[in-house]
Parts: sequence; C-alpha cells; structure tokens
Amino acid sequence: MVYVGIPKGQADQEEEVLKTIQDGDSDELTIKRFMESREKPGALWHIYAAKDTEKIREFLKKVAEEQGQENPVDHDPIHDQSWYLDRPLRKRLHQEYGVQGWAIVQFLGDVVFIPAGAPHQASPRDTVHNLYSCIKVAEDFVSPEHVKHCFWLTQEFRYLSHTHTNHEDKLQVKNVIYHAVKDAVGILRANESSLSRP
Repeated sequence: MVYVGIPKGQADQEEEVLKTIQDGDSDELTIKRFMESREKPGALWHIYAAKDTEKIREFLKKVAEEQGQENPVDHDPIHDQSWYLDRPLRKRLHQEYGVQGWAIVQFLGDVVFIPAGAPHQASPRDTVHNLYSCIKVAEDFVSPEHVKHCFWLTQEFRYLSHTHTNHEDKLQVKNVIYHAVKDAVGILRANESSLSRP
C-alpha cells in the first residue's frame, strides 16, 4: 500500500471505517492498531485457504440459485468476481461449510501476500474493500511451492467463456518453468568442470 488519502473535514468517516473494520471480523490487535497508532488503513482483505476453493464455489452457486440467478457452465462465481461476502454471508459460509477466512486490514506501507489458489474477497468493483482512497501496487509471481496451484488455476481459466477477462493464461506457468529450468541447466553447464572434480 503506497498511498492512503484521508479526506479532510469528514469527522464521521473515521467512525465509519472503524465500523467496517469491526464488521469485517478484524481481530482486536488490528482494531487497537487503528485506534491507538493512528495509522492509515487503506483496504480490508478477506483471504481463504486454497483447499476451501471448491466449498466456496459451491456455496456461491447455492446462494445464486436461492436468489434466482443462473449459473452458466462457462462462468465461475469466484473468477467472475461478482460476489462480496458480507458478514452474514461469511457467517453462513462458516456455519454451512466450515470455511473461515482471515480478515486483514492493510495499512499504509503494509504488504499482503496471497498464496496461489487462495480465494480472496472480491466485489464487482474491487479485489478488496477500500476503506479510504488508496493506491496499491500488485505483482503476480510464481513460487516453486505453489506451481501446482498455478497449473490448477490455468486449467480453471481455460474453461471460462472466451469473452471472460480471466480466460487467457496470465501466469504463463509453463514459460516460467521453462526459463527456470533453462537458467538452472546453464548454471550447471557453466560450472560443470568444478562439479566433476573430487
């Protein structure tokens, strides 16, 4: 979070942000950080474990059906980013499916890492709930520990409609692996003579 802009002259804004942080199921340390340190909170994240993805997807489809919405085969309630799980929906997800995420308030200067395949709160407008005007810098990367999840995501994207914004392979996992192996082989070859000595 590189910038958080707090509008001047809006005294009730702070109370509203505090209520949002509390309703967002933030822990007491986060609330204390906001109240006592006067740091600037920029965004509220809800992040879930990758292992719970199918349960969350099933839950969102169930809620959509209850509201009379269609669930087309070539769309995905998680990748479509058409849902925001407010407090009642988060509570219901926990009660019915045993899924509970983590609420993280990102303050100015904080970094949030999201593991590959981990669903995180999304609404139609934002990937997170912005508390104030803010500027975030986002970077996708592939770590060796999460290559499996990256491949899985690539496969999920492949089944989305051709007009879907996530249809293309943005991660380029195969290219990343190819270049990593190529670099490793190049380093081994360059040091081949020193490796063969007893």
